[in-house]
Amino acid sequence: MIPMHRNMAAQGFSALGNETRIEIFRLLVQAGENGLSTGRIASELDIPLSTLAHHLDALTRAKLVNQRKSGRAVMNTANYSVMRALIDYLTEKCCQGLPEGFPANTSSETLEESNRESIST
Repeated sequence: MIPMHRNMAAQGFSALGNETRIEIFRLLVQAGENGLSTGRIASELDIPLSTLAHHLDALTRAKLVNQRKSGRAVMNTANYSVMRALIDYLTEKCCQGLPEGFPANTSSETLEESNRESIST
């Protein structure tokens, strides 16, 4: 299992914080272990190759997509271990309750006041 740290998680979610990249990643997850060529992704999602290259670069920098040469084609696969690590990072302490002293019953008005105070200081 890949250890997921906060900065790695932020990079992963930042890379997925774009509608086109989410669609690319979902398509690659659906494609499975064999992945898809860059040309096939462009065709399936109707994305120009230059735009697709930009999005794939963001996903590979975040380690969510692996690329490999296969002849003249570049094959792209979802990195399932990183995907699972991101999911595990979000759900790691699911439903365990909040730490002692955490204001569990803070109303939305109190939160808004707190936000206004932090902005004004």
